[in-house]
Amino acid sequence: MRHSKVFAFGVFAFLGVVLSVCNPVSASVVDKQHAAANEEHPTPAKPEYNAYSPVVDNAQQAEPVTTSAEQKKPELSQSPPTVEQKLQAPNPTVQDPRQFSLKDNNSMSPLGITYQSNATATKAIDKNISLFANRIKERFSIWLERSSKYIDIMKDVLKEKEMPEELVFLPIVESGFNPNAYSRARAVGPWQFISATGKRYGLVIDWWRDERKDPVKSTGAAASYLKDLYQMFGSWKLALAAYNAGEGRISKAMKRSGAEDYWGLLHTKQIRAETKEYVPRYIAATMIANTPENYGFQNLEYHKPLAYDEVALESPVDIDVIAKCAGTTVAVIRELNPELRRWCTPINVSQYTVKVPAGSREAFLSNLARIPETERVSMTAYTVKKGETVKGIAKKTGVPSNVILAMNSLGSASQVKAGQVLNIPPHGKYVADLDDRVSAKKGTKKIAKSKKRGAQKVVKSKRAGSQKTVKAKKGDRKSLIVKDKTKNIPDA
Repeated sequence: MRHSKVFAFGVFAFLGVVLSVCNPVSASVVDKQHAAANEEHPTPAKPEYNAYSPVVDNAQQAEPVTTSAEQKKPELSQSPPTVEQKLQAPNPTVQDPRQFSLKDNNSMSPLGITYQSNATATKAIDKNISLFANRIKERFSIWLERSSKYIDIMKDVLKEKEMPEELVFLPIVESGFNPNAYSRARAVGPWQFISATGKRYGLVIDWWRDERKDPVKSTGAAASYLKDLYQMFGSWKLALAAYNAGEGRISKAMKRSGAEDYWGLLHTKQIRAETKEYVPRYIAATMIANTPENYGFQNLEYHKPLAYDEVALESPVDIDVIAKCAGTTVAVIRELNPELRRWCTPINVSQYTVKVPAGSREAFLSNLARIPETERVSMTAYTVKKGETVKGIAKKTGVPSNVILAMNSLGSASQVKAGQVLNIPPHGKYVADLDDRVSAKKGTKKIAKSKKRGAQKVVKSKRAGSQKTVKAKKGDRKSLIVKDKTKNIPDA
């Protein structure tokens, strides 16, 4: 199947999401949903779910947006429009940079977003708009530019799952749209699943692969999880809060506090500061993502949408062999298949579907057919001799015992018997190709971690060969709200 799309951040809008104020829409983020994986899961109180019918995709339902020729866009020096300014603006028929149109309002209706708001929501959202548009503007720009690579394929999944497309912007606050993002809570991927929650929603996480990193598969899991949360709480704001904190924690918080909605929880001590910031942060990020120029984000260099062909492999193949057969590089194959953790495709499945660059499928199959199956993968078959132990085999081959066991899907050394054939990886290739503990975003290279004033980091530019040095500010820790120790900011 080929996925090739043109990126478009329509005003379809999450501009309206910002006013997510009135109805309960929830939130949850890094140390997160998954942090409550061991909590008790309440029985859903509202089993029915209203399927999403996108309003903005239907030109008949959305009022056309036009802009006067004389109308000037806000200068860079101007402050971004505040939530209060937007809330006070009349519902216009002409799109003004500081106002919402009827189209915006309709597009947000699936999430229950209206122009009505309250002081708590307004303050929380406006604070996060300022955070993204000022304090971490450079980093947020990188997230926006990278988002275009995944937005289209993620929207397709959300449509298929009959979920609001507005949810596609949640990975901005979760991971900065980085498939390899890894949090302190061991949450992984663009949607930041911990292992337990990911597996609960069908993601494969083993020695060979981690589907939390796959933008399509993880989006499907996130959509299913969010749908369950919405059915449970009957509110998108509370569903989002539960995605961050865990459904058990939010259910208890609502019961103990007596709050009627998400905004009511913000005045209690029943949820962590991180969860209190999560929904307004998501709303703020979505507003900016839909109309970045209104918030001072100019000349963004959006990445090309991800495009690929899929090929079903009947046997394991080395990543470098796949790259050569597809006429591309190992880096490209890894970018298209972020879930792969080793030097070759999984050996513990009868068939594995790999992604290759769009338009290369036929050439790939033709080139692969010329390579004998025994030469497609770097691996040695080792027959266990009588009296041999895994420890002895490890010493003889130079491959750690735990690697031998994991690679052969063995739970313990006692399972190894004489006459058994074990697959032994080539020396040095068995290490995970992408360190799951490094939250290195594409386009960024960390030199060293340092909390000292004046510490520097080198940031690689998207332009080949160029790089710049950024001096770290005193106290510039990687958290959105240092004082409250809330969610870490994804690296740029």
